[in-house]
Amino acid sequence: MACVVAGQHLRTPVVFTLETLVVAACYYAGGRLGLLRDLTVGGAVVSPIWPPTGVAVACLLIRGLRCWAGIALGALLVLMHLTTLRPSSLGVLAGNTAAPVCGYLLLRGVGFRTDLTRLRDCLALVFLAAFGAMLISSSVGVGLLVATGDLPGEGFWGVWLAWWVGDAMGVLLVTPLLLVLRGLRAPVRWSRWKEAAGLTLITGGLVPLATHSPASVLFSVYPLLIWAALRFQLAGSMMCALYASVLATLAATDRAGPFEALSEVEIMINLQAFNGAMALTALLLSAVIAEQRNTRRSIERACQELVEVLEHLTAGESAAGRLPREEGGRRREADDG
Repeated sequence: MACVVAGQHLRTPVVFTLETLVVAACYYAGGRLGLLRDLTVGGAVVSPIWPPTGVAVACLLIRGLRCWAGIALGALLVLMHLTTLRPSSLGVLAGNTAAPVCGYLLLRGVGFRTDLTRLRDCLALVFLAAFGAMLISSSVGVGLLVATGDLPGEGFWGVWLAWWVGDAMGVLLVTPLLLVLRGLRAPVRWSRWKEAAGLTLITGGLVPLATHSPASVLFSVYPLLIWAALRFQLAGSMMCALYASVLATLAATDRAGPFEALSEVEIMINLQAFNGAMALTALLLSAVIAEQRNTRRSIERACQELVEVLEHLTAGESAAGRLPREEGGRRREADDG
């Protein structure tokens, strides 16, 4: 027993260290992806979608609060990649770590379920983890930029809004996808594979045209998103939403298609409105469909149980009716004898 306990104590720090390194690597990889495309707002460079926030919230929901160390390490690596470390960098690091941790604690406080099959869970993810908790990172980060003189005071609100929305988009687009991919199972029916392949081909061809066409036809993506939500629920709708948002971000940073003749502020507003609408539609529509399907299954199970109870009662009444007739028959045979 002593050997087993000693082995468990020895294994715990090793597991924690490996888990911290994996979370940090995923956070850093998400940061490098987010830095591939950026926009300039108010003299500061911001990312329209910041994937590390989504990675951080997903890791916390899957592995628990102990992932905070990996998030802090990943945020430190991203800061070291962006700039030389200064005393103000510690504040940015604290804000980027505290925001997903607070989001996780808020979600845990309302009984959040990671399967995202309830509308209340999706609403909690949107308003608590994305819009609410990400106020911390944006406020701390932009506030330090202004306090250190790296950003003029008049540019505070524009940069703050872009920072906040970018962090929130990371949670809305990346966290649900990571959560649903964790428990995703491949469709078993051949017809489902064919439909998935058809949806993938149509989405792969239509979305680049919609996001790079000067005719402003971004709305044509929504039927694909609805199709994906109806047939493949959250997994299909979030993949479609993320793909469309990434291509729209590429078009915005290249000033192509519907973003060609817009100013920097107009590009940011239109892009984030499109990304937010895509994420909210995918999340909420999938949740409503999942709730309806779960309700229908519950009703079907209740009906099946009711049928079994009625059959059991009917069988009991039949057996109870046969018993007196059999006893009466035996008495008549005894009297005749």
